[in-house]
Amino acid sequence: MTITVNTVSAEGFRHSVKIDDLELFTDVPAAAGGEGTAPEPHDYFDAALGACKALTLKMYAKKKDIPLTGVGVDVKRDNSEEQKGKYVLHVTLTLKGVLTDTQREELLRVADRCPIHKLMTTSDVTIETHAPQGFDSQ
Repeated sequence: MTITVNTVSAEGFRHSVKIDDLELFTDVPAAAGGEGTAPEPHDYFDAALGACKALTLKMYAKKKDIPLTGVGVDVKRDNSEEQKGKYVLHVTLTLKGVLTDTQREELLRVADRCPIHKLMTTSDVTIETHAPQGFDSQ
């Protein structure tokens, strides 16, 4: 899988984000000089966590025959100390269905083991940025 990001127009900050055959867009808020027409990269980072928790819980419940009919995930960001290396995400889960207290507790534990949660909190991520020779600078 390759993710390709390209500028939509030379004047603005809006970019297309292609993930295989899917296309999303990103922008920066109007307060930062953008048009505010699409989520900013931090939004996608935060959304990845919420989406992963929801999908993980649905898959787990199906596998374990837990009567989970839906999941609501609210992610609230506190990036007030991001420049100091602290980025806090507050996650509230709404578990839908006729569930016992034991099932709810089990699902809450599973939510914190979703792959993106683990990636964000326990992985040593390395990023290598390259500009190929003959790069088109126009």
